[in-house]
Amino acid sequence: ILAKALAELIEIPYLHFYDAISPIVYAESIDWKKVFIADRYGKEEGSYVNCPLTKEEYERFVEELLKAEKVPLHPFEDPKYFEGCLPIEVMAERGKDTLRYGPMKPTGLIDPKTGKEPYAVVQLRPENKEKTLYNIVGFQTKLKYQEQIRIFRMIPGLEKAEFARLGSIHRNTFVNAPLVLKPTLQLKRNPYIFLAGQITGVEGYVESTAMGLIAGLNAERLIKEKPLIIPPKESAIGALINYLQTANPKYFQPMNINWGLFPPLKEKVSKKIKYIKLAERALKILQNWIKENSIIE
Repeated sequence: ILAKALAELIEIPYLHFYDAISPIVYAESIDWKKVFIADRYGKEEGSYVNCPLTKEEYERFVEELLKAEKVPLHPFEDPKYFEGCLPIEVMAERGKDTLRYGPMKPTGLIDPKTGKEPYAVVQLRPENKEKTLYNIVGFQTKLKYQEQIRIFRMIPGLEKAEFARLGSIHRNTFVNAPLVLKPTLQLKRNPYIFLAGQITGVEGYVESTAMGLIAGLNAERLIKEKPLIIPPKESAIGALINYLQTANPKYFQPMNINWGLFPPLKEKVSKKIKYIKLAERALKILQNWIKENSIIE
């Protein structure tokens, strides 16, 4: 009943009931010498990173994909998938060339190294404005996590890929946050309604709880006629909310917290201490924000 009422309020296209998640890799782990940037037929400036595969590489990839271990279905799960979000292993089972005419289609993509279309292509799309994260387009899957890592590292350019998130498919309800939510977690169509938890477009228990915290604080402040709050994007909560606001609504998918969502450091530091520096900055800025906004009284 609640989902139906919300769907009517925000319009059906922005309420999703099936969560098809593709893996996300860190930009710094991509071998940029093996990939090229281009959009099909050169229609745009070039926002996609393309990993070209030869016939041999493609056939070996499909062979390993078909042999890979999958997460077993629960008794209550319906194995029927929507055509728009088929797992890649299901597509591969339909025929060896199915992927080459689907998410690995090379049509309209010219590899500048050869001047020709590759036999197959895996496309990576920026997941955030900073382009620190890249989504493996169309690679939603129910493979076991270790199998995903093993097989996706067979893709040229991703041999040493580090994953911010691995792929999955499960039933879920979430809104298209960039179109539906304000950064205060109010509905754009009705500022007296706040959303919290997984429905906002975040993944994970801690992340869902964090959205509930901000929604609750802002609901109280609205009642007391106080200014509403938006956590700084240098903090984990703020970075998640920033993603909910700035992600491309056309390709929006739920996200859990990861280092790729944080704004880059101003100074260059070694990878060994990078995350320590990001955490220190987050704590300092968040503590000042809490004090300035009298969050804890």
